[in-house]
Order: sequence, then C-alpha cells, then structure tokens
Amino acid sequence: MPDLTLLYVVVFFALAFDYINGFHDTANAIATSVSTRALEPQYAVMLAAVLNFAGALYSTGVAKTIGGDLVKSASLVSQPVIISALIGAIVWNLITWWLGIPSSSSHALVGGVLGAVVVGAGFEAINLIGVERIFLSLVLSPLIAMAGGYIIMIALLWMFGRQEPGKLNSGFKKMQLLSASMMSFSHGSNDAQKAMGIITLALLSSGQIATLEVPFWVKLSCATAMALGTAAGGWKIIKTMGGKIFKLEPISGFAADLNSSLVIFAATNLHLPVSTTHVVSGSIMGVGSSKRISAVRWGVAQQMLFAWVLTIPFSAVTSALMYKVLKLFM
Repeated sequence: MPDLTLLYVVVFFALAFDYINGFHDTANAIATSVSTRALEPQYAVMLAAVLNFAGALYSTGVAKTIGGDLVKSASLVSQPVIISALIGAIVWNLITWWLGIPSSSSHALVGGVLGAVVVGAGFEAINLIGVERIFLSLVLSPLIAMAGGYIIMIALLWMFGRQEPGKLNSGFKKMQLLSASMMSFSHGSNDAQKAMGIITLALLSSGQIATLEVPFWVKLSCATAMALGTAAGGWKIIKTMGGKIFKLEPISGFAADLNSSLVIFAATNLHLPVSTTHVVSGSIMGVGSSKRISAVRWGVAQQMLFAWVLTIPFSAVTSALMYKVLKLFM
C-alpha cells in the first residue's frame, strides 16, 4: 500500500479515535450536572460539544508531548505501527463503553502506541524518559484530584453549609452551569490533543512536515471529531460517573467539576496528558470522602480501578497483534 494511502488511513483512525473518545468521555464533562438535574441531558451534551471544540483549539503542547515523548525518533515509527496503535486503543474504548465502565482513553492510546512500537520497531525505539514523564502524569493526576476534591468540598461546606438546603441547592444548580462549562473546555483542551499528536507524528515520520508542529487542519479536524463524538453522548458511562460512585448533590457536583477542570487545565498548560476519566473519578471520590468515607461506593471504585489497570496492557497486546496481522498484507 502506498505511503500516502497509509497516511490517509492513519488520519481516518485517529479521527475515529477522537470521535469515540468524545462519546466515551462525555460523562466526564456532564455526568455531575445531569445527575443533580442542574442541566437537561440534551442541553448538557450540546454545551459539552461546543466547549470541547473550543478547548481543542486552545493549544498544542499536549499533542507535542504525545507525538514526541513516546518514541525516540519519528523515523523509527512506520504508518502500520501507528495504525495498529490506534486500533488497539479504539477496541478497548469500545469494549469499556459497551460495558458502561469508565476507563481511560489516554491510557488506551499510550498502551496502544507502546505495544505497536515494541513489536514494530523494537523496545529500543521507546523513549523511556518521556514514557516515565507521561506515566507519572497519568498516575499522579487522579490522586491530586482526590485530594483537591476533598479540600474544595470542605471549603464550600465551611462557607455555605449553614444555608437552608433548598436555597443552597438552587444556588449551586446555577453554579453548575459554570463548572460544567469549565470542565468541558478543559476536557477538550487536553483530550483532543492526543489524536493531534498521533497524526502529527505520522506526518513527520512520512516526511510530510519537517518539524513536530501541529498543522491547523489537524487541530480543526480533531476538534470537530471530538465535538461530534461528544454530541453523540455516552449514556451508559454517565450513569456510572453521575451516581454509582457517590450520590451527588448540586454543591458536591459543583465541587467535583470545579476541581477536575482546574487539575486538567493545569496539566494542559504544563503540556502533560492526563486521563479525564481518572481525574473526574478522583474528584468525585474526594468530594464524597469529605462527607464520610463510607459515602463513597468503594466497590464500584474497585471495579473501575481494575479496568484502569487492564487498559494499558490490553491495548498494548491488541495493537501488537494488529501489527502482526497488518504485516501479513503489506
């Protein structure tokens, strides 16, 4: 298959990943506001889609990290390797979406890239320093989110806890419009860039561009794919994120969204990829723990943790097998 045709295939699968990422991660942006009935589901989804699109155009720092830190050189990565990596990530995303399990699209993509690169180019092609930096970002961000969610919720209760419950709920339902908007923008600013980084890596490895700079058409197409996927929704995961971890009220929903958006946006400005799913889950657990530890349904949290642990190895194995299959026809 000609190199240019393979490049088109890479772009197709990268945009498909972004679209699936959109409806897979819709829950991250709107689950809290929907579960507390601060926003009607259809309005929440449209709000998330528009602000995901805007956030995706914010910067390209995370894209450069994904495109430049996982492998030592773009010349070591062929188009079949990148295609295999994307398919591995897409397969895991679809499985967890079907089962209604909030798993990480970011972990799936990183696992997919690592599995395909090791099989296709050898372990020596992996940039261990860059991978370590990305892993630390993915692992530490939910822990930071949990601590931040706890602190923000305690602060809000200290400031507003003495108010009459009806008035408190009414006020924070309105505030959730702001927090849901911040969450949607920050989600787009981090998650959409991951596919941008993969497409840019493919363009660089095929000689279509000279440096790891994200072309505008890549930014625009990834932002559009993410927004369209978000508009399609992901209702199975919304149910898990919105109510099965901890029964959210307007004030706790606001706290979780506010904290998540701050953690994700900080990571974006540090050019670090994070898992939006993990950050939001961590925030909800932290917020719930501020009420009492037993308020969090830790059994559900354990199931999610199990899925998170499986994501990288499963995606890596799937992408490695896909690479072997593709090489039979190339």
